[in-house]
Formats: sequence, structure tokens, C-alpha cells
Amino acid sequence: MIRLDKRPQPSRLWAAVTPLVAVVLTMLAGGALFAFLGKNPVEAIRTIFWDPVFGEFAWYYRGQLLVKAGPLILIAIGLSLGFRAGIWNIGAEGQYIVGAICGAGVGLAFYPAEGWYIFPLMVIAGALGGFVWAMIPAILKTRFNTNEILVSLLLVYVAEQLLASMSLGLLRNPEGAGFPGSRNLKQYEAASNPELFAGTGMHWGVVAAFLAVILAYVLLNRHMLGFQIRLTGQSPRAARFAGVRPNLLIVVCLGASGALAGLAGLFEVSGPAGQISIDFNSGYGFTAIIVAFLGRLHPVGILLAGLLLALTFIGGEAAQANMQLPASAIQAFQGMLLFFLLAVDVLANYRFRLKKREAA
Repeated sequence: MIRLDKRPQPSRLWAAVTPLVAVVLTMLAGGALFAFLGKNPVEAIRTIFWDPVFGEFAWYYRGQLLVKAGPLILIAIGLSLGFRAGIWNIGAEGQYIVGAICGAGVGLAFYPAEGWYIFPLMVIAGALGGFVWAMIPAILKTRFNTNEILVSLLLVYVAEQLLASMSLGLLRNPEGAGFPGSRNLKQYEAASNPELFAGTGMHWGVVAAFLAVILAYVLLNRHMLGFQIRLTGQSPRAARFAGVRPNLLIVVCLGASGALAGLAGLFEVSGPAGQISIDFNSGYGFTAIIVAFLGRLHPVGILLAGLLLALTFIGGEAAQANMQLPASAIQAFQGMLLFFLLAVDVLANYRFRLKKREAA
């Protein structure tokens, strides 16, 4: 018989190699999936992971890598703070949407005026929008002990309906011939978020993501709040004895993750997306959960995991175009990464043991 025995202490070796093992298993399982669909698995894996970085059109894909990775890293950094403390914000997608709506709304309110102050106001509005949306599960959790997982997740659907309402109503382009969607912010210079260096994909959202990585690292390793977050996640009882205020920590962690998700939405709507539309949300808030866990909830790990997931997005699009792979197969491939990460992660806390079956 094979059984799992709990380790006396978590294995540091397995904790370190788990993400790499999960990536390898994902490639193997994904290759089997592509072969089942009648595609060359080696070519598919190469198209997804190799060609965007070293292929013929790598000069273009490398810029897109930062465009895709920026919002993933920014949202995942916020989520990781709560996850480390055992506070589960699963509704970052909703906070991302509301942040985009609020930021775009402020920019469009000034149209067609020009001024340096418009974009900074949009940034503040985007962060506040995500923060306020995250405060709903935070307040309900602290006052009525509701489950923040369910509340934050269900608020995503409310945010999607709000997005559709804004696209068809208040923020709809009056010169858009009745089609849903706002004005194109890329064409409104004061409210746009263009590339800082042409061809690099580097815009203010990417800069914010890198800054978030640095600040999160300093917070978790050099600040009392970071110590309280880590202590609460490792031992809630010890945290209470150490004077940690759990309700305040819930508000801080959910508020920070909501604000960062709102910022990601603002930078996306004012940059790559360009406008508020019914299909603006692209699942970044959910994919960022994979990024956070793949990066072991560590800021540097999240940076690398965000780049890896962005690579699967770009490579997946290339595989769809060049190999006619269905989009659902690429989504399943990305989902496998989280599945194998969680599965292999068990080995950090447990070890396999062989036990002889006892005679009856």
C-alpha cells in the first residue's frame, strides 16, 4: 500500500522545486492533449514556450510579454499579501473591472480637455474603485463573519453586469453610432497610457508592477506589517497573542489587493485595451491566482511566474493562429499548470510511504 505521511517540517527542497516540476508535468500532459487533438505535441510546446522568446518574430512578442505580464503581476502581488495571512480574495476580477470603470470614467469626464493632471487622477480613481469594491467582502467579513471567498467571487458577476451597463449607458461613446463601448482612450492623449519606449511594451502599468514587486518584498521582509501577515498565516493563535488585530489585517490585505487590481484595470483600459467595452474583462483576476501560487506567494517568484503565464498567453495565441489549436485547449493547458502545482505541492508537507498490506 502507498500512503502519505506528514513530514515533521515542510521540505524546503520540494517547496523550491515544486513550480519547476509542475511546469514539466504541464508540458507532458499538454503535449498529450495536443497529440489527442491531432497536432504535433513537440511543435505545439515549442510554439508556446520557445518561439515567442527566440523565434523569428521574437522582437514583437517580447514587447507583448510585458504587456500581458504587467496586470498579472500587479494583481498577484496584492492577492499574495492576503493569501499569506489566510485571507482569500477570489474576486480580483471584479475589482479589476471596477477600477477600470472608475479610472476611465474620470478620464472621460474631462474629455476633450488636455492637462497633465488627468491621468494621475485616473490612477487614483482606479485604485480607489478597486479598494472600495474589495471593502464590501472585508466589511462583511469583519462585521458579520461572512465567507470572503464567496462574497468576493459573487461580486465578480455584479461587476460584469456593471461593466455591461456602463458600456451600453453612461460611458457609451455618443459618437459611436449606437454601438456599445466608450470612447477610445488611446485617441485622447491626456487619458492614454502609451508605451514609454516604442516596441518594448513598457507602459506605466508595467512600471507599477515592478514597483509593486519591490515594495512587497520590502514590506514582507523589513516591516512589522509584513511580519504580522506572515505570522497570521503560519499561526493565527500565536498572532493573536502577539497583538495582531485580525479584523484590521483583513481590511488592510483586502484593501491592498483591491487597490492593486483596480490599478491593473485602469492601466489596461487606458493602454492595451483602450476602451470600456462589454468584453473588457479578460480573466486576469483569476489567472493572477495561478501566478500567485506558482510564484510561491513570494514577490520575486510572482514576477517570474507572471512572465511565464504571459508567455503561455502569447504562445497560445501563436499556436491558435499557426496550428489552428482551439482556444479551449490553450485554456485547459493553462489550467493544468495550477492543477499540477497544487498536486505536487502536497509533497512539500507529505512523503510517500510503502506499507505492506496486513493479512486478514
